[in-house]
Amino acid sequence: MQTTNFDLFLPEAPVSGAIFASPHSGRRYGEAFLDASVLDSHTLRSSEDAFVDKLIAAAPRLGVPLLVAHTPRAFVDLNRAADELDPALILGVRRQAHNPRVTSGLGVIPRVVAGGRPIYHGRIPMEEAQRRLGEHWHPYHQALQDLLAAQRAAFGRAILVDCHSMPHEAIEHHCTTMDRLPDVVLGDRFGASADPDVTAAIEAVFESEGLVVARNSPFAGAYISQRYGRPSSSQSVVQVELDRSLYMDERTLVPHEGFARITRVMTRLIETVSGIARPQMPLAAE
Repeated sequence: MQTTNFDLFLPEAPVSGAIFASPHSGRRYGEAFLDASVLDSHTLRSSEDAFVDKLIAAAPRLGVPLLVAHTPRAFVDLNRAADELDPALILGVRRQAHNPRVTSGLGVIPRVVAGGRPIYHGRIPMEEAQRRLGEHWHPYHQALQDLLAAQRAAFGRAILVDCHSMPHEAIEHHCTTMDRLPDVVLGDRFGASADPDVTAAIEAVFESEGLVVARNSPFAGAYISQRYGRPSSSQSVVQVELDRSLYMDERTLVPHEGFARITRVMTRLIETVSGIARPQMPLAAE
């Protein structure tokens, strides 16, 4: 399924209930958005999980569906709830209970990019916010929800690996008490969004490749993990955060020599998750 705002690449021969997704690597910055922003296109991309979709592009070839967003994170954040609206940005939004993401400018319609840099001159109309949600947020989540249901129906179990990247400076800022900075952070909501065997298998892949892995700190999994992770209903979600400096130059936003290695690691991860998401025995006919 190919749409303006996301692509769903389905394998010719699905082999398991695994799903890989990249909700933050979108890079279709429309002219109207660029004109409305006080930032240049390069600065806007600082919030983008650049090239993560390319790192997991092997999924369909390996029998695993791949869901890739084209919507830039700075325009609509697909890993936030639709009601995380920022009253400091959107006209007509009433102040609600304290939400640290919204307060910091990182609601579903972000007010800032990385480093707290404001995106706009002022505020935007509620009608514009609702238009973005209707055209971008809701279709992506409907596709994801349908895909999870289809995988569970076909294989008895769905495992979503939600793939992201994190700025190296963010790791340095948040992980000052750790002996070694993590290369990868796995978020399973402290066990609430995924079966333990799923998180353990993902962790083992990265560690076998010599990468330092942390769990749930500083990133435990955001809206997608919270909303769709239902291990008691055979539906697991693990958020994977990769240190961007492993595969790209964060200043120029250009992949470097590490890109091939991390692609191989992610391909192995796809194979591993696909293996544990296979049904143990044929499902009974309905």
